[in-house]
Amino acid sequence: MTITLDSLEPALSVRQVLTLERVLAGEPEVVAGASHLDRPVRWVHVAEAADVGVMLSGGEMVLTTGVLLAGDEDKQAEYVRSLHRAEAAAVVLGLGRAFPAAPDVMRRAAERCGLPMIVLHRPFPFAELTEEVQSRLVRRKFAAVSLSEAVRTELTALITAGAPLQRLLDEVARHSACPVVVTNLAHRVLGTAGERPAVDDVLRDWERIARQAGGVEGDGWIRAELGGRGERWGRIVLCGYRGDTATGRLLADRAAEALVLHRMLAGGAACSWEEQSAQSLLTDLVSGVVPARQLLPRARAAGLPVNRRTFVPLVVRDGDPARLERLLRLLGLPGLVAELADGATAVLLSLPRDQDAGALAAHFAARLRTETGPDHTVVAAAEARAAWDDVPTGLREAQHVADAVADSSAVLDLPPVVRLKDVHLRGLIRLLRDDPHVQSFAERELDGLLRESDEDLLSVLRTYLATGRNKSRTAQLHHVSRPALYRRLEAIQVRLGVDLDDFEQAASVHIALLAHDAQQQ
Repeated sequence: MTITLDSLEPALSVRQVLTLERVLAGEPEVVAGASHLDRPVRWVHVAEAADVGVMLSGGEMVLTTGVLLAGDEDKQAEYVRSLHRAEAAAVVLGLGRAFPAAPDVMRRAAERCGLPMIVLHRPFPFAELTEEVQSRLVRRKFAAVSLSEAVRTELTALITAGAPLQRLLDEVARHSACPVVVTNLAHRVLGTAGERPAVDDVLRDWERIARQAGGVEGDGWIRAELGGRGERWGRIVLCGYRGDTATGRLLADRAAEALVLHRMLAGGAACSWEEQSAQSLLTDLVSGVVPARQLLPRARAAGLPVNRRTFVPLVVRDGDPARLERLLRLLGLPGLVAELADGATAVLLSLPRDQDAGALAAHFAARLRTETGPDHTVVAAAEARAAWDDVPTGLREAQHVADAVADSSAVLDLPPVVRLKDVHLRGLIRLLRDDPHVQSFAERELDGLLRESDEDLLSVLRTYLATGRNKSRTAQLHHVSRPALYRRLEAIQVRLGVDLDDFEQAASVHIALLAHDAQQQ
């Protein structure tokens, strides 16, 4: 059976002890400290000695008949003060032979100290109350230990199996039944888990919440520091946890241990958690599965400025995400970087509205191409978006542009930042590549060159058409002599039954080849 925090009995408070059936049989009455009845009861102790405080360690509910206090008001007052100094949870006085009614001295002292004082109007075997409360506390402690071991075992198994950070956080959220957030020391969210609506509620006002959760615990906010060898690098926060604080701390500590181990086994790369967070966010934006408005809290919590900003969606081909992150920091450009698929990396810039988004994007691309070389990197961009809701469309447009030039960047004279207007026919074909009529057209036009053995001729044809039928440039790019190129072009024309010197026939073959290449990606 899986133990979750919901399955644990809550820690007993003084108020809850007073509702137990055995206690109710004694007709309890609160005569002092009524505003402090939510104090947790750690243990129950029977004591008559006036100096009982020296035997306590805090959190005890002390039961007494007052037999050694009768007739001595100084002892009665000192008894209460002693309990207060020892941080007892409450004192319960059984009325009877020693005290037929609550003594005023003890009641006034308890009220001044804020110590709950309860009297029992009917004779009551203290042993029954002790047994009842102790058994509940022992069960609670055993359940907490069982939870601790269950969480440690399950998280360790996941780490051993190579599970990602998200899988670990999902397991912690399942045990805690509340949202879980992992942040760096700057309160930037690196990961979340839990029911999505509850997580979004937390992230929606994360800046204010983070300041509160970073300093104190309360209202169900439990945190544990992440770090090792004298260095802190983050924290995990249980947000709105409903159980008792002690068990919540225990769970947070187990989770923190697992996350530190996960980081160690990953080579200490804490930044990879930031990359995973950005990747998850940008992937969701590109896919459109989650409405952009619902992703806004995640973007804000991830450290992306979103208020009164201009967003520039970029997709970089063959760009190293770590290099792109460093370049953004170097240029002072706020943004998120995430690796997508097929060698593409998304970059979402967030710029003040008074800055020239086009010029900054061009500057970023120029610096990147200076570092990597113009033949190694393609920076595709969509037009800047003033509204967050338009960002997913922009990212998809940038990805479309990047895909359109993926196979031709080496032969086309591209600007530093490639936009939709720069890909012309190639971009249109990318949009129509899944149309059955387009697929049929491509196969019909290229039928003579679609065998695996013809791949070299197909490559020559691709370069020849992409360079505007420039024979010298084509021969140079394929490292062959002009006569050798002529022989290959002649073979292509024979296979396809076309005249490549005829503009219309060459255009038809070019369109078919673009469609064929788009379908292969």
